[in-house]
Amino acid sequence: MAYTQLSGQVHTEVLTRTLRINEIFFSLQGETSKVGLPTAFIRLTGCPLRCSYCDTEYAFHKGEKLSIGQIMQTISTFRTRHVTVTGGEPLAQTTCHDLLTHLCNEAYEVSLETSGAMDVSAVDPRVMKILDIKTPASGEADKNRFENLESLNLTDQIKLVVCSRDDYEWARKMLFEKQLHEYCEVLFSPSHNELAGNRLADWILEDKLPVRFQVQLHKYLWGDVPGK
Repeated sequence: MAYTQLSGQVHTEVLTRTLRINEIFFSLQGETSKVGLPTAFIRLTGCPLRCSYCDTEYAFHKGEKLSIGQIMQTISTFRTRHVTVTGGEPLAQTTCHDLLTHLCNEAYEVSLETSGAMDVSAVDPRVMKILDIKTPASGEADKNRFENLESLNLTDQIKLVVCSRDDYEWARKMLFEKQLHEYCEVLFSPSHNELAGNRLADWILEDKLPVRFQVQLHKYLWGDVPGK
């Protein structure tokens, strides 16, 4: 009985913790191995990086404080078990860890989109981490935290957004130098407005790279409309 009461108190306390949320919306997952699945997206406010190709600058500052309980209530209306926590950079808010664990405890299938500049070692192991490695054209390659590779699971994914041939050659070098494909699946994605997808696809095939090519499905369906 004492354990049950303590468990209930902890549960209630977690639900009252707050995060600054930019938007919560329901859409199709546009990237990763989960592409095409109806997904609840929770976008947190704030990011310490300023990537050249960023398409969510509106999330840098705008947002409102919501409790984890309020967030859970909102996503329950979408009737999906798939949830993606994104940003901005969601791990810039330490309470993000509480949200991720609570989502897992509630039997959601959770993925986390993170820039790779933050420590991911404390992320709940049930969460599928989508870890960016920033290429030189992003302007933030010096922020890559390669120590994060040791915290990846086989169910996680590494993503590199490629903007040019120079970017591709750097990404290819990192792939083999860091043996990225030994940690988990690696995704090469063309920067939507900077590199034609067929060019990147050709380079991958010519070099027989052990990576998954991907495009941003949502960009082809809805363009740059926020909340899609």
